[in-house]
Amino acid sequence: MQRNLVIKTAVIVATVLLCVFGIIGLPKSGAELEKNLAHNIHLGLDLKGGSHLVLQVQVQDAAKGEADQLIELMKEDARKANISVGGYDRNDPKTIQEAGDIQVNVHGVDATKTTAFRSLVAERYPDWILTPVNGNDYRITLKPSAVIELKRRTVQQALQTIDRRINALGVTEPTIQEHGAPEQVSEILVEMPGVDDPARVKDIIGATAQLKITSVTEGPFTSLETALSSKGGILPINTEVLPYPRGEGNPGGSWYMVSRTPVVTGQDVRSARAASDPDSGGARWETGFTLSQEGGRRFQRYTESNIGNRLAVVLDNQIRSVATIQGAISDSGRINGLAGQQEASDLALVLQTGALPAGIKYLQERTVGPSLGADSIKQGIAAGIAGLAAVIIVMLIYYKKSGLNAVLALLLNTILLMAALCYFQATLTLPGIAGIILTIGMAVDSNVLIFERIREELRAGKTVLAAVDAGFGKAWWTIVDTHVTTIVSCLFLFLFGTGPVRGFAVTLVIGLLANVFTAVFVSKVIFDFEFAGGKPVKTMSI
Repeated sequence: MQRNLVIKTAVIVATVLLCVFGIIGLPKSGAELEKNLAHNIHLGLDLKGGSHLVLQVQVQDAAKGEADQLIELMKEDARKANISVGGYDRNDPKTIQEAGDIQVNVHGVDATKTTAFRSLVAERYPDWILTPVNGNDYRITLKPSAVIELKRRTVQQALQTIDRRINALGVTEPTIQEHGAPEQVSEILVEMPGVDDPARVKDIIGATAQLKITSVTEGPFTSLETALSSKGGILPINTEVLPYPRGEGNPGGSWYMVSRTPVVTGQDVRSARAASDPDSGGARWETGFTLSQEGGRRFQRYTESNIGNRLAVVLDNQIRSVATIQGAISDSGRINGLAGQQEASDLALVLQTGALPAGIKYLQERTVGPSLGADSIKQGIAAGIAGLAAVIIVMLIYYKKSGLNAVLALLLNTILLMAALCYFQATLTLPGIAGIILTIGMAVDSNVLIFERIREELRAGKTVLAAVDAGFGKAWWTIVDTHVTTIVSCLFLFLFGTGPVRGFAVTLVIGLLANVFTAVFVSKVIFDFEFAGGKPVKTMSI
């Protein structure tokens, strides 16, 4: 008996030391203690301050990109199948609701090859519906199921890309998740606790970085109106006019007419890096990029057959550079004319983490100041201390010396809970503090069940030791039942709740598991330690 008690006591002491180490580490001074606490306890947006953003993914941009890719693939497949086609173009949906209306128009299909063309589309592009317009022209639209999948895939890609960008910036414990009702699947919630430069982070998030390298058909023009008037106000099919803000010799910028169908896009980028421009002796900065194997082959085929023509590097619908093709280019390129090292590094980061599949629109932007978070922490701690003090007073008055047993178990419960949050690197929020306070109440509830059962056994005439053993044994399954039902409720909160609700559920579950250890194991060891003197125990203070 004595040996078992020593082992159990050693387990409790080791657990306490491990918990204290997880919370404060091994501080050598008061300043280091404060630093360790700040590092180990991760505070959420409502406690630490930061930025709250709701973004809307412009799914129609992804639909346009899907149509452009279809055009490129069909050109290649039609050439291989010896099917003569006069030209391709697509419409231009402007809103998310119009994303499902994307269509590709095919003009001038060889009349002798219409059967082969239909078979080609049916076999190679099962997500698209081919509809004849007349004998030589066709309209191709996305199937409804393919539109739904495109929207889902676009939002998921945007989520992953934004997550990589924010984590690459070192933002602590960000929250990035889908937001809104199921019909609003295009919305994303981003919360960034403790951000130092929210404006820069917002720029990084919103940078679509839709890179494309496309052919230049005409230009430069001094203005958009000049470009349009040169074509009688109607642009040729599959062309667009884009600005070149840093046009050489033109402080006001210039405009170029380019093909809407790119040669390569940001999806073909394999890596990107910032470097100083060697042509400037290190005075200017540029972003170099390397294409994937397939993108490199496509780029090389194009440049080989278009020597002497011009190419434009377009980023987010703005031309960054225009160059004449001097020879075949395989798998690399440079974006120059950048403002400085910071812009070059940010652009490399955006390209490296992958281009967003669509543009981003900010629906909500809210900033929580650190002073407001500090007030929340103070009020939360004050509420916790007040609740804990009230519970301690009631337990000591009602259960006398046995109430001290419950108080010790309760304090250990709180230490276990905070240590678990530190070790799991969980984020503590205001709902999390509410979960801690609720855990205090439930921990006391377990002790009340045990103590009341001990009182009943004493009234039934059992000895003190027998009553204590029976009290813990008979209350055990009641404690398990109450904790399991609460944990199941927390599971549903975690599965279907948002970030703050999940934080509450996680904190409460950890507290409940810690409570089983403290209320049953630790409390029993304290009683055993009290009655371990070897002398007969006739009464107990309860």
